[in-house]
Amino acid sequence: MEQVIRVLTTIRPKRSLFLSVMVTLATIGFFWYLSATHVPGESWGAKALFPTLFVLTIALISRAPFESLLAGVIAGLIMIDNTSVVSPLSDILSTVMGNETIIWIVLVCGLMGGLIVLLERSGCLGSFSDWLKGKIRSRRQSLLTTFFIGLVVFIDDYLNCLAVSSSVKKVTDHYNVSREKLAYIIDSTAAPMCILVPVSTWAVFFSGLLEENHLAPDGGGGGLSVYISAIPFMVYGWVALLLVFLVALGVVGNFGPMKKAEARAMAGQPLPDDYDGDSMEAAPSINRKQTSSFVGMMNFLLPMVILVASTVYYDVDLLRGVIVTLAITVALYYVQGLLTLEEQFKGIFEGFKVMLYPLSTVIAGFMLKSINDQLGMTQYLVEVVSPLMTAELMPAMVFLVMAAVVFGTASSWGSFIIAIPIVVPIALGVDANMALVIGALLSASSFGSHACFFSDSTVLAAQGAGCSPMSHALTQLPYTAIGAVVSFGVFMVLGYTM
Repeated sequence: MEQVIRVLTTIRPKRSLFLSVMVTLATIGFFWYLSATHVPGESWGAKALFPTLFVLTIALISRAPFESLLAGVIAGLIMIDNTSVVSPLSDILSTVMGNETIIWIVLVCGLMGGLIVLLERSGCLGSFSDWLKGKIRSRRQSLLTTFFIGLVVFIDDYLNCLAVSSSVKKVTDHYNVSREKLAYIIDSTAAPMCILVPVSTWAVFFSGLLEENHLAPDGGGGGLSVYISAIPFMVYGWVALLLVFLVALGVVGNFGPMKKAEARAMAGQPLPDDYDGDSMEAAPSINRKQTSSFVGMMNFLLPMVILVASTVYYDVDLLRGVIVTLAITVALYYVQGLLTLEEQFKGIFEGFKVMLYPLSTVIAGFMLKSINDQLGMTQYLVEVVSPLMTAELMPAMVFLVMAAVVFGTASSWGSFIIAIPIVVPIALGVDANMALVIGALLSASSFGSHACFFSDSTVLAAQGAGCSPMSHALTQLPYTAIGAVVSFGVFMVLGYTM
């Protein structure tokens, strides 16, 4: 019997390897065929969707977002030119890594990771968590506290995802809240909240985009005033915030994969099985100087206040804000004898190391966006539904199409640089309510950032909460789907009544 089992265990891995090789070869052959049969200069049409659909399929099977994105990028490159892959892959990687937005994201996330490591190793984060434990008396209160802290940290979704999770993680663990539910609550108050507050990185970006597309007078805050006029119609943001509040309150219960995750947490295991942990969680405090709990709590809160204030001061630029915050925090902890300068700089570099995988996923997402831009995916989807875009249907159609684009590409900002010049003339041509259309565009952007398996918001919320991106994405997907369906219905009603 033992010999039979030994033989079977050697056959199964070989069979699995054989199937993997065959599927890989078949996939390469399929995309090579698409390239070989394509007429140069013609639109790719519906075929432009194939790399993104391939990514989503692989992600669901493998639960590995970076690897899935890389496979989709290679498949897209084969479609574009089946005679060469290595050189185009090198070129697209170089272009993406030289992109100003990517440089900004890498620096912000790396430095934010370093700041969180300093807060952890100084013992100040533990002091704040202990203070919260003394104030919070129930599981429901821990969830509501997470929600309300997320509402306050509205400057940027990256800041929200990383700072809020580090503040409350130990408290929610104490009450056996699954890391997946923590990630959902954090993620649902990140991008949705950022679009609803005019003092955020999202508002700065999109108001500038509105001015560039002549929807507002250049300069003088014209773009921001148009943005503010559309805030009441950013339906998905309002729906997502209401839904997550009801989940935290316990009115909306657990269902789908979230129910299984919460059952595991209630049995004493908040961490999911597929999460290996990270250096920020594992690193013990090396604070040699004992401070009172009040001083420790203030040493945590002060950098957070400085981070928000300095970000606002520098025209809502989180990079400048985190640089100022790190400089003051390093000096503050050194003067108090909490950490040496060497320990603090090592901690900052450790923070960069911890953020490598989330950042690699974001970079791969930008590479996929570049492939989709070359294939014309966004233009194709907008053109397909443009005949349906009457004044009444346009807000709902814009939300539906752009939500699908962002969900499939993780490009919550970049896709709209292409889409707005296409959508705006159509909206003007059918005399649609422009504030409502802009609200639909921002709602779609928020939904895509919130729901996509490999978006920056999703991977950072998962990293901060302490679960894998796919565990987070799959457990929150039913809730984001509810929000999307409700939002689509509201846009239909508003389109016919306004």
